[in-house]
Amino acid sequence: MTHFPPPAEELRLLDLELRQLDARRAQLLHRRAWLVTALQAAPRPAAPAPAPSPRPEASAPGVQNVLLVLGGVLLTIAAMAFTLVSWGHMGIAGRALVLGGVTVAVLAAPLPLLKRGLRSTAEAVAGLGLALTVLDAYALHEVGLADVDATGYFAAASAVLAALWAAYGLLPHTSELRLPLPAALLAAQLPLTLGAVAVDASPFGITAAVLVTAGFDAGVALRVPAGSVRITAVIGAYGMGAWGVWAAGWLSWTATGPSAAARAAALLLLAAGLALAAVRKQGLGPAVAAGLLAVAALGGIARSVLPDAWTVPAYLVCGVALLAAVRVERLPETLRAGLARASAAVQGLALLWALPPLAIALAGPFAWAERVWSGTPGNARAAVTVDAPWPSDTHTVPVVLAVVAVVLLLAVRDALWRPRALTGVLVLAWATALVLPPVLEVPYSVGLMALALTTAGALAAAAWMRPSERPEPPKEPSAAVAFPTPRGTATVLALLTSLPLAFASLATEPATLAVLAALTALFAAAAWKPHLAPVTAPAALTYATALACAAGAAAGWEPQYTAVLVLAVPVAAALLAARLDKAPATIPVEVTGAIAALLAVGLAAASADLPMLALVLALCGVITAGTAIRPDRRHVSYASAALFVLATWVRLAAWDVGTPEAYTLPVGVPALLVGVLRRRRDPDVPSWTAYGPGLAATLVPSLLAAWGDPQWTRPLLLGLAALAVTLLGARHHLQAPLLLGGAVLALDALHELAPYIAQVTDALPRWVPPALAGVLLLATGATYEQRLRDARRMRDFLGNMH
Repeated sequence: MTHFPPPAEELRLLDLELRQLDARRAQLLHRRAWLVTALQAAPRPAAPAPAPSPRPEASAPGVQNVLLVLGGVLLTIAAMAFTLVSWGHMGIAGRALVLGGVTVAVLAAPLPLLKRGLRSTAEAVAGLGLALTVLDAYALHEVGLADVDATGYFAAASAVLAALWAAYGLLPHTSELRLPLPAALLAAQLPLTLGAVAVDASPFGITAAVLVTAGFDAGVALRVPAGSVRITAVIGAYGMGAWGVWAAGWLSWTATGPSAAARAAALLLLAAGLALAAVRKQGLGPAVAAGLLAVAALGGIARSVLPDAWTVPAYLVCGVALLAAVRVERLPETLRAGLARASAAVQGLALLWALPPLAIALAGPFAWAERVWSGTPGNARAAVTVDAPWPSDTHTVPVVLAVVAVVLLLAVRDALWRPRALTGVLVLAWATALVLPPVLEVPYSVGLMALALTTAGALAAAAWMRPSERPEPPKEPSAAVAFPTPRGTATVLALLTSLPLAFASLATEPATLAVLAALTALFAAAAWKPHLAPVTAPAALTYATALACAAGAAAGWEPQYTAVLVLAVPVAAALLAARLDKAPATIPVEVTGAIAALLAVGLAAASADLPMLALVLALCGVITAGTAIRPDRRHVSYASAALFVLATWVRLAAWDVGTPEAYTLPVGVPALLVGVLRRRRDPDVPSWTAYGPGLAATLVPSLLAAWGDPQWTRPLLLGLAALAVTLLGARHHLQAPLLLGGAVLALDALHELAPYIAQVTDALPRWVPPALAGVLLLATGATYEQRLRDARRMRDFLGNMH
């Protein structure tokens, strides 16, 4: 049954509930007011931007143009079909009336279209009308003039159509159309060329017609304002001009006599004149083209009357002659600059022609490395070619190189470019001297002498040449590129010349010895100049090394004895480096000496003569020990110690000594002494750094030998030594002796106890080892925490050691 409280109690409960509802309502109203205030103070988020409408893939003007062009093409095809297929179904009057009427109507249709502002439509209709005029011309030839030569007819028809289209495009009411005038210019490309072909003109006449057409296009391009006509004219000028120039150049190159060469030259000069006419508006390019065409014209005439070998020099002289026009002040600056660049291009091409003989003269003698002392070559050319063929018609290469060198020397006067020109002159003079002996086929000895004099001359120039003065920084960034100085270039050229000289001398024994001795003396003398020493001193040492090897081979010595002679070079390098001190040449000299020492070691090792190898290693150790005396080369002492140790080991191996302590004690004891001295100087040095290498080198090999030694002497002595080391480590709190000595002692004891352990193991029942393992595991688990504490204390104890 439901219980209802008394009225007074129920009223009290209702009042209590209402008061709670009022308190909750007040709390919610307060929270609402705070939220409204916060929202009003905060910036309102921007409304999302409307999504962009999809961009159409084709614009309205583009669609219109496509439709107009497509419509014009379809009407043109229909007109062609009518002309070619339906023509014979009508009489002459009907044919003329239809074609003429349709053509006139179509050509007149653009007028009202232009008045209404429908320009694109007018252009499409005008294009259709122009196509109909072409069909009219074709129909006229097929019907009324079939007996006329087709080439000549189309030449005349293209001329008439070009005139009609030009007149149509220039009419007052149709001048707004952009199609007729470019179309007229395109049609104008054909009349002269087709006319020349129609009259059976020679290739010279056809080429002249092409060039005249190019000149007409160039004239139009220079006179009309920018627009479609000018673009068409420029394309025609460059296209027809390139065709004409190529044809004229081919005629000049294939001309068999002066007459043909002169006619081809006239064509090339015509093209050059056309290029000159365009210089004022077109800039530098036509000026360069004009210069090159003039050189091709005049050089072609000279080529027709000169031997083949003088073809390149003839063109080169014509190119150099262009520089005379550069000196004329009255000529425009653009023209003068273009002619200068054309002359430079011709000279560059001439130098490219001279490169193959120069490359053979420079790199060909390297083949003598496989034919050492095989016999005297027939002449200087045979010395540089060996088995390679010499290029034909190249006996004028020295003339080309000399001419370009003279031009650089006389023509370049600018303060910025003068040092670079002198560098070029030096290189060209060197190239001339290098290639002249094989070109003249002088005797072998004379060729070697020429190379030696070239090397000496380059070294003299590098030694006595003043350093080039640095001009002011150029304003043009392209001119600020670093360029080698003449003195540095001369040094490099001397080195380059010495290489073919040294390899070419390998043909005979006397030449090899004489050349290597001369090169050693030359570079050694040049090394007295401080600015040359970083290059010439290592070169002198290198050739001295080669001389020592050659002398040993000439004396019939075996390689190991030649190695002792080679060691004279490292000795000289060490003495020279000590004299140079901190000069720039010190490191190159030392590196060269080290390489010579390695060569000596390699020669001694190749012979398998262990006593001589030990001697060579000991001598290398003496050289490095002498080097280590210098304060800045103290670190070389490590290499000296290593070399002495290696020499000792090789000597022991030569004596058939198999005891490892004989090899390890000479290393370990000095290492320990060095560690003691270092610890005295710096007590903070860790014991692993001071004593670790020496102890490991002494104890580990003996431990390995003791494990395989059936005798008791070595294990006993090793154990005593390891015990002493361990005690010393514990006495002085040093990690390395304590751990290394203890480990070796434990392993040595294990090795000695191993037989007894094996006997005990064999005597025990099979269940004893598992039982012992179980007991060990139980004991370890029971005392695990204590063992961890012991391990931590041991770690701390060892960490406090050095």
